[in-house]
Amino acid sequence: MSEFDDREKAAEARFAHDGELMFKAASRRNRLLGMWAAEQMGLSGEPAQDYAATVVAAEFAPGGEEAVVRKVIADLGAKAVEVPEPAIRSKMAELMVAAKAAVLAEG
Repeated sequence: MSEFDDREKAAEARFAHDGELMFKAASRRNRLLGMWAAEQMGLSGEPAQDYAATVVAAEFAPGGEEAVVRKVIADLGAKAVEVPEPAIRSKMAELMVAAKAAVLAEG
């Protein structure tokens, strides 16, 4: 019975660790997306960092990742920057790969 309990605890720990890594990667992806969108809108420096933080926070709104997409589309549109939704989703996928690699490299 002890071996089964040990396996169960190891599986739970692995699940929790994987969830934490995905959370960190998604947050990093959202920050990178925010910086990319800020650049598209002509922002740099502290205003760009502040904007990126709002994109990270959008993940916690109802809808999660979809809320991030809606926010970026709306913000770009408000600045008359036309970026189609598929391009934003493609950028998100590209940035997720980079974010996962960075999070894993950090250990």
